[in-house]
Amino acid sequence: MSIRDQIENVLKSNDVVLFMKGTPNFPQCGFSGQVVQILDHLNVPYVGVNVLENAEVREGIKQYANWPTIPQLYVKGEFIGGCDIVREMFQANEILPLLEEKGIALRDPAAN
Repeated sequence: MSIRDQIENVLKSNDVVLFMKGTPNFPQCGFSGQVVQILDHLNVPYVGVNVLENAEVREGIKQYANWPTIPQLYVKGEFIGGCDIVREMFQANEILPLLEEKGIALRDPAAN
């Protein structure tokens, strides 16, 4: 299975995916950490893919989205953006409407 196929499989199998450096519990880059904080603050269920574990995935995701940096956020298979875009969308109150439009159900904060 090619790296592209592996990436597509992850995106098809999960509604919200964050390709990041580190894990949601232990981000290893400030930009990845900022996106994790936003998603956690909004109670968005997501899967984190640690690109530091696999150099092929790290380079492959950059080619897949034609986006040179990590982190990269995807919702229902659609590339949303990196840290700056996600942060700007959060500050402009645009990210929740996007998630609602895509049918993403937020976690119940009481269930944590």
